[in-house]
Amino acid sequence: MKIKYFLLLTAFGLSIEFNHAQNQQNLVEHYKAYYAQMQKQGDVDGVIKDRSRPDPIAPNVARQDTLAALYMNEGKYMQALNILGIQKDEKDTDMAVEVKAVSLKSLNEPVRALEHYELLFKRKPSAGLAYELADLKIQTNDLTGASLNITYGIANSSAEMMKPYYESQTPYQVPIKAGFIYLKAITKFRENPEVNHASAIALLDEALVMAPEFNLAILAKTAIANQKLEQEKN
Repeated sequence: MKIKYFLLLTAFGLSIEFNHAQNQQNLVEHYKAYYAQMQKQGDVDGVIKDRSRPDPIAPNVARQDTLAALYMNEGKYMQALNILGIQKDEKDTDMAVEVKAVSLKSLNEPVRALEHYELLFKRKPSAGLAYELADLKIQTNDLTGASLNITYGIANSSAEMMKPYYESQTPYQVPIKAGFIYLKAITKFRENPEVNHASAIALLDEALVMAPEFNLAILAKTAIANQKLEQEKN
């Protein structure tokens, strides 16, 4: 999940060019364009170096958070965590909490990532965060907790909300509600892998009606069906 706050990463370094009374949205759009241009020019490392230098104009917390966000968006998760640490801190900004959550999840630390996602969800609940929580809770075998997040997500998803997936060679996206149905199927199967084949497959079929090209659901359905066949042979 890309965090929205990194769009302000050069706000302090370039603030001399702007009137402080400008609308915040104008600033966001400017820095979005600036960051995109730096990526196009292949100069992201230059931006990181710029953010790493001491700057008496910028508050230390803001500089740390934006630098960590920049590292995270470049896939440098350890560097991001080296700046912010991994401990849960109620005083952290939303940006810092999200950097910790995403980085720890990307480094396959679901237990540690969970507490930061929980803090984000506590501050501002959303279907997207509910999905992340449910996914991580399935990984850590908290199936009851996952079910609660799935129920919330389904109830708070709209038809327009999409969820991206990256497990295939070509990234794709499906309606997030289909994603929640997929997680519901996995949860159902994990509750009792010996007998819940049919109910899990039925849920996966429901997700595939909503998103016929949902590769992850197709893979899960094939795996569960094959396991059922093996079980019947034995």
